[in-house]
Amino acid sequence: MRATPTFIAAGTVHLLASLSAAAQTNEDYTRWPVLKSTFPAETGDGTMIKGYDPVIIGKKCLTSFMAVTPSNEVYFNVVEFDAVPTQGGTLCTEGKWKSFDGKSNGTTQFRMFFKDGVFHAAPLQ
Repeated sequence: MRATPTFIAAGTVHLLASLSAAAQTNEDYTRWPVLKSTFPAETGDGTMIKGYDPVIIGKKCLTSFMAVTPSNEVYFNVVEFDAVPTQGGTLCTEGKWKSFDGKSNGTTQFRMFFKDGVFHAAPLQ
């Protein structure tokens, strides 16, 4: 039997997904730094995130926040993450944000972990 390019690509995607899931499983989220309410945005352009104070409600992690640019423009937003039970706590992942005025939205790779009353933030990549 000869492998087709589609079969090989599908196998590669499955393998990469499996490796990613295994890497997350082996990661000790409690070793992440404690989440602070102010931190640099993942954009790397000097924008700061302020007022981050997440809560977990059902299967979601939620928080409002401000994005403050280096030129002091302020944008008010809300972000919602999937809340995934793991390692005796809750991993907040797959974040989707939107501005309060409805003009902007997007996704974030930022992740948080909640356990024993403490939120931990994934280290910036």
